This record gives sequence, C-alpha cells and structure tokens, in this order.
Amino acid sequence: MTSSDEGTGTGSKLIYEQLTEKIIGAAIEVHKTIGPGLLENIYEECLCHELMLRGVAFKRQVAVPLIYKGKNLNCSFRLDMVVEDLVLLELKSVSAILPVHEAQLLTYMRLLNKRVGSIINFNVPVLKNGIVRKVL
Repeated sequence: MTSSDEGTGTGSKLIYEQLTEKIIGAAIEVHKTIGPGLLENIYEECLCHELMLRGVAFKRQVAVPLIYKGKNLNCSFRLDMVVEDLVLLELKSVSAILPVHEAQLLTYMRLLNKRVGSIINFNVPVLKNGIVRKVL
C-alpha cells in the first residue's frame, strides 16, 4: 500500500479512526485555549497534558533508530510523539506544512513500522486546516 491522505474511498473506515478523533479533539482543545503563534515545544507540553487528562497513552520525544544496511548507526533522531503505540505525531508551529515535513513523517512511519501518522501545525487560524494525516 502506498501513502495516502485521509481515507480509502467513500464509505470506508479510517485506520484507528476513534484514536485519531481523540488526538484531534485534544489538539483542537489546546489550539482553542492558547491559540496560534507559540513555539512547538509549548504545544507539545499542552497536548501531552490534554491527552493525559483524556486517558490517552503516549510517549514523547521518541528516539528513532537508524539501521543502515544492517548496522545500527549512532545518529538517532527524535519523533515528537507516539500515541497508544499506534499513531505517530509530528507537531509544528510553522507558516505552512511543506513537502519536507510530510517526507519526514513518512520516513519515521517506515522506520518505526507504523501505518498511521499525522502532522499537526498549530500556527494556523483554524486547526483543522493544519492537520495532515498519512497512512502507509
């Protein structure tokens, strides 16, 4: 299966739809409460608190190992969040989500063998316009 946005056709269910709705609901609450224009780490802290209040398990600043031709290289990088060990989140506070941000998320998804990931850009007037969902 190749990467795609949102769904797989009319009437089809999204993968991890209920979990994705919880994540987006928490992100909307953060955005509604503190608004756009702050640094990414502030949104991460607030989103973690909001997910905790909602009883949603997550890990933050997850090291992503890089294995190159069978060798584990000592140059790991960090993913912002993994929710319920299923959905990867990359949080942004930028003027626009760029193709490089989407490529970064897709690479993390492949390296961690996860099917669903989202970029949430908090630096937008309406949060739903700052969310990109990817599925492998």
